[in-house]
Amino acid sequence: MHDPRALLEMGDEAVRRLARRGHTLDLARLEGLSSRRNKSVQSADELRAESNRVAQEVPKVARAGGDVSELKDRARRLKERIRDAEAEQVAAEAELRDFLLGVPNLPLDTVPDGDSEDFAVEVRRHGTPTSFSFEPKDHVDLGEAMGILDFGRATKLSGPRFSVARGAGAALERGLAAFFLDLHTRRHGYTECSVPHLVTPEVMTGTGQLPKFEEDLFKSGVGSRELYLIPTAEVPLTNLHAGEILDAAALPFAYTAHTPCYRSEAGSYGRDTRGILRLHQFSKVELVRICAAEESQAELDKMLSHAEACLRELDLAYRVIMLAAGDTGFSAQVTYDIEVWLPTQQRYREISSCSDCGTFQARRAAIRVRDKDGRKSFAATLNGSGLPVGRTMAAVMEQYQQRDGSIVMPDVLVPYVGFKAIGPDGTPQR
Repeated sequence: MHDPRALLEMGDEAVRRLARRGHTLDLARLEGLSSRRNKSVQSADELRAESNRVAQEVPKVARAGGDVSELKDRARRLKERIRDAEAEQVAAEAELRDFLLGVPNLPLDTVPDGDSEDFAVEVRRHGTPTSFSFEPKDHVDLGEAMGILDFGRATKLSGPRFSVARGAGAALERGLAAFFLDLHTRRHGYTECSVPHLVTPEVMTGTGQLPKFEEDLFKSGVGSRELYLIPTAEVPLTNLHAGEILDAAALPFAYTAHTPCYRSEAGSYGRDTRGILRLHQFSKVELVRICAAEESQAELDKMLSHAEACLRELDLAYRVIMLAAGDTGFSAQVTYDIEVWLPTQQRYREISSCSDCGTFQARRAAIRVRDKDGRKSFAATLNGSGLPVGRTMAAVMEQYQQRDGSIVMPDVLVPYVGFKAIGPDGTPQR
C-alpha cells in the first residue's frame, strides 16, 4: 500500500509509472479523499482540545461559586460533536484505505514496457535444450503410461485441475521437495518454517491478495470465522512479522516453507488444462526475504540465484526473463521469471517468479525496521518460488525420458528418491 502523500507529491510521475502497468491513478479523487481524511482528523482533534478546556474550566467556576450548568451543557454538546467527528474520521480513513488498497506497486523504470509475456526481456540462458532421436512424450502420456500419475481418479475425487501421484511419482514429488529444502537451508541459509495453510483476511491483505484477487482464492467459513487457503507460502511467511519493528542489524531474514498452494485459476480459463502445469492444488517450496529497503535489489539478485541453483543442480535447461511492467504482479516493483525448457512444447515455460516488492507489502502489513540511531522505516519484502514441485516434476520427466519410456533420475535426486530411474511400467529401478 502506498503513502498517499508520496503519491500526491509525485503527481503526474506516479500517474505515468502506474499507467505503464495498465492502472489509471485518479489523482483528483486521491487528493479529495486525503483532504477529507485530514480535515476529519483536524476537526476531531480541535473538538477534543476544546472539550478538555471546558472540563478544566468546570471545577474552577464551581470553586469560585459560579453557575456551571451552562459549561456542563456545553461539555455534553461537545461530546456529541466529538462522536460525530470521530465517526466521520473513521469513515474517511476507511474510504481512503479502500482506494489505496486497489493501487498496485509502482514498477521500476528499469522494467520494460508492455502488458504481456511477449514484451519480457531475456536476461540469460543456462543449459542446452534436450534433443531426442525419438518422438518425446509429454509428462501426461509418460505418467499415465507408467501409472505414476492419475488424472481420471483425481477428477473423480475433486473435479478437473487436480492430480494424483502414486508409487514412484509420489516418491519423486517428495524427493524434489526435500531436495529443495535441503538446498535452501543448508547452502543458502534460509530458515525452514512450517506454517498454517489457512489464514485470516488481514494476512491476505498484507501481501496484496485482498481485496483485488478474492476471486482467485479458496475461502473457508466455520461459524463466525472466515479463513482463506493460502495461494502460496509467501502469504504466511511474509506476515510472520506483521505489526513488528525489526532490528536492522538482524536483517535480512530468510525463510522457506514447503506447502500446498490453492488457487482457483479464475483468470486462466482454457489455459494449460492438460497435465500438472496449472492445478487448483499444487505443492511448492517458497522463498521469502525481509530486508532494509535500500538492500532490496541486491537481495533480489541473491534470491534469483538461489532459485536458479535448483535447476542447475538438476541440470535442467532454463532461461531468465524480466517481466514487462503490465505483466508484473500487483505487489511487485520488478519480477524475474525463470522458465524451464519443456521439450514437447518446444518452448520455455515459467517455473519460478522472483519479485522485489520494495516497501509495498510492509506498509500493508506494518513491518518496520529500526536502525542503530533509533530511526524507523518500512522494511522491504521479496518472494520467489524455489521451486514448485509439479512443474519441476514435469520438466524432469520430459527432459530425462528415454526411448523405451523410462525416466532417468538426475544424479542429485537419487539419494532423495531412492532409485536411479523409473521403468516404463512405473517400477523404481534401483
